[in-house]
Amino acid sequence: MHRARLILPALTVTALALFAQVPAGGAAPAMEWREVFNEDGSITQTLTPKAPAEKTTTGFRTAVAANVVQIAGNDGPSSERFDLVFVGDGYTADDLETYAANVESKWAELSAVQPFAEYKGSFKVWRVDVISNESGVDHDPTKGVLKDTALDMGFWCQGRDANTERLLCVNETKAKEYAALAPQADQVIALGNTAKYGGAGGSVATAAGSNAQSGQIAIHELGHSIGGLADEYDYPYLTYTGAEPSEINVTKDPTGAKWGEYLGQPTPDGGVIGPVEGARYYKNGLYRPSANSIMRTLGKEFNSIGRDAMIKAFQAKITPPATP
Repeated sequence: MHRARLILPALTVTALALFAQVPAGGAAPAMEWREVFNEDGSITQTLTPKAPAEKTTTGFRTAVAANVVQIAGNDGPSSERFDLVFVGDGYTADDLETYAANVESKWAELSAVQPFAEYKGSFKVWRVDVISNESGVDHDPTKGVLKDTALDMGFWCQGRDANTERLLCVNETKAKEYAALAPQADQVIALGNTAKYGGAGGSVATAAGSNAQSGQIAIHELGHSIGGLADEYDYPYLTYTGAEPSEINVTKDPTGAKWGEYLGQPTPDGGVIGPVEGARYYKNGLYRPSANSIMRTLGKEFNSIGRDAMIKAFQAKITPPATP
């Protein structure tokens, strides 16, 4: 499943502004870090007020009902495959053809990128046909437009974040309930019925279903959940002084000895293996292996370190290794 996000101690200007808005005597809102995917491919973090506590249900498979279709993968057991589950929001019964096309498009984009292209036979890909009462998602095209949908998806993080329009959030509890209708869910991706660019990271990654750029979000998120890779962007903090990170693609060692066998070798995302200062939310004190991989900017390739970590994870779970 998706790794937990690193919760960092300092507060950004955004967070301070939010706390400043709390009335005298009122309680500060509970906050959480959310990954924001910008239209130019850059990735940042923002502190966003947490959603109200979501009611959980007992017996996921009996709480909801939806048609489930396997769109890719062979008949091997889920215990030996990565099960990728798509759920949709804001698709009415009349929109299911559009939803199916959106899922096919996102999977085609993901499976064309290495090392997914080589190991796409290692995946079982499921589409859960979640039906909403109205087409679209909240706050699209403008803030204040509300839709009656199954998963409560909306821009501005369902209206909670006044600063980040493209942050497309979903009710993760409801999304997981529907995803649980599939035999297994190693990663859940929620697609919104919108062409407006947007998405978010988290235990349920989100993307705009009809936006051609948003499929890159899924690739980045699977770098986390499958490869255990850290983010390689350097926002929002200055200097790191902690212990050596456990993730293979970041280090505090300026010599890059962690990647000794790779140093100076060409990398698929361009250039050679570094180290390059600035990684895992810090501008200084942490180093990434290359200048600009997909763990830093959408639309790029995995660098050699990330690619080999993904392959290692594939080979550890696939028994025997699946053929492409």
